[in-house]
Amino acid sequence: MLQKNMAEAVTDDVTGEKFIPASQRPDGTWRKARRVKQGYVPQEEVPVYESKGTQWMKSKPTLPPGFYPDPEEQVKQMSEEDKYAGMSKAAKKNAKRKEKKKQQQGDGGAGPITQGLEQVNISNQSQEAKINNGQSQDSTSEPAKKLKGLKKKLRQIEDLEAKIESGELAKPDKTQLDKIKRKTEILKEIRELEKQVGS
Repeated sequence: MLQKNMAEAVTDDVTGEKFIPASQRPDGTWRKARRVKQGYVPQEEVPVYESKGTQWMKSKPTLPPGFYPDPEEQVKQMSEEDKYAGMSKAAKKNAKRKEKKKQQQGDGGAGPITQGLEQVNISNQSQEAKINNGQSQDSTSEPAKKLKGLKKKLRQIEDLEAKIESGELAKPDKTQLDKIKRKTEILKEIRELEKQVGS
């Protein structure tokens, strides 16, 4: 006769040996019965190893030295737990939500809906102000950016001309020649933009 001794280990009454009986794997194959020594502890029952550092951290108090929790707060927390004892998670959540609602209505102030509307109005006004400021900045900064870019192009053209005159660049390609031809247009645009930025 077999006698179940631990979670999985079984003792044979006739021989007195312990063994783990054959069992079926999820895929349908079978594990063989295995003999185990005296004092065998199944894997599930082996306590998880904790280093001394981990044990020390767990035993360390959470509060700073010399600070003791307020007994009234502890009682309050315990009473809250007692209040919701025996309730399911959803029921606790609903009860807490109802309490919050009552507290907000009891404050005498505006309810959450009107507070939300006020916040929306305030945020809309601030966004409009930001947009208006951004547009005024863009209107002044856009021509300035364009002017800066045109001046850079003009410098590049002048560098090209200097290289051609000095003989450093003997045969300029088509794009370089086109760039040089655009010099008068760029100068005209620079003058116009300088008038806009100056005014």
